[in-house]
Amino acid sequence: MSIEEFLAAEPTYSEKHEYLGGAVYAMAGASTAHNVIAMNLYGILHAGLRGHRRRAFGSDMKVRLSLAEDTYFYYPDAMVVWGQAGLGSSWCERPSVLFEILSPGTRSIDDREKRMAYRTIPSLDAYVVIESEQMEVVVEYRDSEGWRREVFTGKDAVVRLPSIEIGISLGELYERLDFARANG
Repeated sequence: MSIEEFLAAEPTYSEKHEYLGGAVYAMAGASTAHNVIAMNLYGILHAGLRGHRRRAFGSDMKVRLSLAEDTYFYYPDAMVVWGQAGLGSSWCERPSVLFEILSPGTRSIDDREKRMAYRTIPSLDAYVVIESEQMEVVVEYRDSEGWRREVFTGKDAVVRLPSIEIGISLGELYERLDFARANG
């Protein structure tokens, strides 16, 4: 399938699809925990970016990237972009921060395939991976020496994202989820 065919057909589908170099793959649905975390994240990003040129998009906005000679479209769970640069009608190719919420069914793709693909995006400053079954966030930051990784756990931890000047409290991110009861 060509890029043009995919972009024209995607809005007509009842489910989302990712485009990987000409092949199209249906995406799985999300759990309750995934949806709670996503809504909390959107609220935090919306409030934190109010009045700035940066803005957040949710899981309906695709990220477009090139790997070798192929074009890929992924649906991250959220992204932050600067201004209008690199925005298409339903996609962005210049995000500064990408967020993925891990689920058992998506873990291997998000941890390996998407992680490696996302890190090739020149504008990307941070890749944030949010666990859905425990209170843990892993952030990979790009700095002058390459990529560094930091792990945040517990409700009192705060993820600092310097490139977008936002702190994300894990207590707020995981609000309304009770892992002790769910795992007990």
